[in-house]
Amino acid sequence: MGGGSKVVVEPHRHGGVFIARGKEDALVTLNMVPGKQVYGEKLIKVDGPDGDKIEYRVWNPFRSKLAAAILGGVENIWMGRGAKVLYLGAASGTTVSHVSDVVGPEGIVYAVEFSHRSGRDLINMAKHRTNVIPIIEDARRPLKYRMLVGMVDCIFADVAQPDQARIVALNGHYFLKNGGHFVISIKANCIDSTVAPEAVFARERSKLTEENFKPEEQLTLEPYERDHAVVVGTYRAPK
Repeated sequence: MGGGSKVVVEPHRHGGVFIARGKEDALVTLNMVPGKQVYGEKLIKVDGPDGDKIEYRVWNPFRSKLAAAILGGVENIWMGRGAKVLYLGAASGTTVSHVSDVVGPEGIVYAVEFSHRSGRDLINMAKHRTNVIPIIEDARRPLKYRMLVGMVDCIFADVAQPDQARIVALNGHYFLKNGGHFVISIKANCIDSTVAPEAVFARERSKLTEENFKPEEQLTLEPYERDHAVVVGTYRAPK
């Protein structure tokens, strides 16, 4: 998809997310660091209202669970302009970079990743993005990074661990504001490969409910990912 006059960019109903309409449509975010790619993604420039160029980055749903959820029609992602997000399982920062675009300079993304190899890429990406705080720690030990993380509006988790619900709850109790939200990507065979994915998702939802995380929506990530679901909900919802 080339840039220029043929492409029209429209706001998506989720704040900070856009659709580029051209020969084929693409999900895009407004590039916070114009001219810079993070993972070889396509850049699209369109003419702004006052004649200057505005640059967007194509967000590939096959490389990002969050993009897959948005294209799948998820009701809410709970991270718009200015939001504070705790991102567990940041890997090398592909999706984190788009969340950084979405929340913009007024927002903040605390990105937790345990692997030092992925962490190197994450740190390099964060050098150019002032709203990303990379934290190379085990998400099972939030006390280790409690001095770095403030209260957040939303937790996004993609840790692919059997005890993911416990990890999210642990972090939520420390950092998620009451009435805040969570978006969790669940990979069924990471948790239990002996039962049907739907049974795994149901069990994870009930574990979350026990910890005061109220699931409000579940969405499979087909056709982008197999046996994955995203669960979205509210933490300590006001009565």
